[in-house]
Amino acid sequence: MNSNEPLSLAKITWKHPQTGAVQEYVLMEGATATIGRLASNEICIPEQHVSRQQAVISYRDGIFMITDLGSANGTFVNDRQVTEPYPLASGDEIRLYVPVLNFSAAVTDDDQKRAEEHGTLITSTSASGKGRLIITSGPQEGNTIPLLLKEVTVGRATSNANWEVSLQDPSVSRPHAKLELVDSAWVLYDMGSSNGTLVNGTPVNEKGRALRDGDIVTFGATLVLFRAG
Repeated sequence: MNSNEPLSLAKITWKHPQTGAVQEYVLMEGATATIGRLASNEICIPEQHVSRQQAVISYRDGIFMITDLGSANGTFVNDRQVTEPYPLASGDEIRLYVPVLNFSAAVTDDDQKRAEEHGTLITSTSASGKGRLIITSGPQEGNTIPLLLKEVTVGRATSNANWEVSLQDPSVSRPHAKLELVDSAWVLYDMGSSNGTLVNGTPVNEKGRALRDGDIVTFGATLVLFRAG
């Protein structure tokens, strides 16, 4: 393998309780994987206790972190409920209330080959200036908002709203925040909102914060997943 190519760093396995079928997903260096009941997730768990968009695993500074997406029944690692981004270690057990996924850092060449054949190899997404917001918790849960302009303002939905993204959330300000495309990367700025704007639980100010694929953004009481590329 070329030394510049991303490495296969982790493996997630899940055994369906009814069929007994084992599914295996391989995460490459830099990968982001959403987990949920919808088929649009990288890891689809079609089980009634799982939310449509349950959690996201993101590669951050050399490790994979898991974050709950405001799911109805919660996400647990080794039976501890995840309330903020949580670092995963080999051998960890991820429980989605009932379904259990196993996280391993031992990935063989055969594992990667098998994942390539079955379409379960999850690779990194490069920043290309494109992007989208997926609302994972709040009144508009499930909505996907493509970022088509170079500057996008987010605010509360009102009869005279003139911002590009209107959220039906009374805790969102009028306007609340702004996204701006800077050198193919999206930067998020708070616009003096009453309840603040958070990225992965950390407040964002008017100086802005560059977004990475898989970041969780909080506008008021609304959780939004940022996907790049």
